[in-house]
Amino acid sequence: MKKVGLVMRKIQFSEAQGPRVFAERLRTLAAELGVEIIFISPERHVSGHDWIPGYEHEKGDLVNYDIVLDQIHAQGIEHVIFTVSGFTYLKMFIPKSVLFPHSFPDPALTGYEMMKPFYSIVDKAVVQTEFLKKQLDSVFGVTDVDVIPIGFSEELAHRYFDPAAIVHNRVLWIGRDEENRRPDLVLEYARRNPDQEVYMVFGGERYRESMKKYDIPGNVKLQFALSQAEIFQLMNSAKVYWSCSRFDTFAMPLTEALAMGKIVVKPEHPCYDHISSRHAFAGNEQNWFELVNMALASPLSHSMDNREYAFEKFSSSVMKEGYRQFFDGWLN
Repeated sequence: MKKVGLVMRKIQFSEAQGPRVFAERLRTLAAELGVEIIFISPERHVSGHDWIPGYEHEKGDLVNYDIVLDQIHAQGIEHVIFTVSGFTYLKMFIPKSVLFPHSFPDPALTGYEMMKPFYSIVDKAVVQTEFLKKQLDSVFGVTDVDVIPIGFSEELAHRYFDPAAIVHNRVLWIGRDEENRRPDLVLEYARRNPDQEVYMVFGGERYRESMKKYDIPGNVKLQFALSQAEIFQLMNSAKVYWSCSRFDTFAMPLTEALAMGKIVVKPEHPCYDHISSRHAFAGNEQNWFELVNMALASPLSHSMDNREYAFEKFSSSVMKEGYRQFFDGWLN
């Protein structure tokens, strides 16, 4: 079996959110394609100081190169996928290195200026959306880019799909307690709409503490670090899935929401252009509350159009075929 190293931060491997879910899916499908994915991360990280100038994640990654390279060489690995820009310099040691970005230098994201120098030396990347491929080309001149979705679990999307279980006043939001994700907007919506039931799901247990700084309305239910099965079960029960982030690299819950037939309310930003089915409505801070209420008031309880679109564009089968083609070219 050919070995491929997957380099991520320690905290990304430890939390039940996007990066960890991606890592698990990639490892499973790669094994089916005859490729062994080896998880690699530094033992130390700087997450506790992330927003102090000089201690940003990407700069902190630089002091971890010795640990990461030791693991790569110990495993005899010649091909590496790294998911954070701070490890871009791996290409100096491992020529067959590919970036799969979990973040992107966009003005909506904290630290985007600090990320840009790392992106300036990327020469090969895999991204989830056509928007990111265009950005890598137009902003950084990176032209060797494959677009492969992080495919949702078709098995879970079939197992938990049950329109009879939909709660017709339930809105679901999945994110983090971060400025970019706008949890404050969701709480304000709930305050203004006490008859609606709002679920807010956070990927890591660390947000249980940080959410204590907010005044949580009684119609808001907070959930932390749910399993994929729990996510799909809860997703099925909601009528509307709402994303109000400023920018997103993965947008995984949005594709899962489409797959579960949710009526979707999303941002107008072009990074969400791939979420473009019949019952996916783009808005902004001025009209999101109205859009969410209009979606809740729809005579439709769910959207088969959204579900069919997701299975065609974002399923695990689509992801597997994408990586089959990518590995065929990259590993040979």
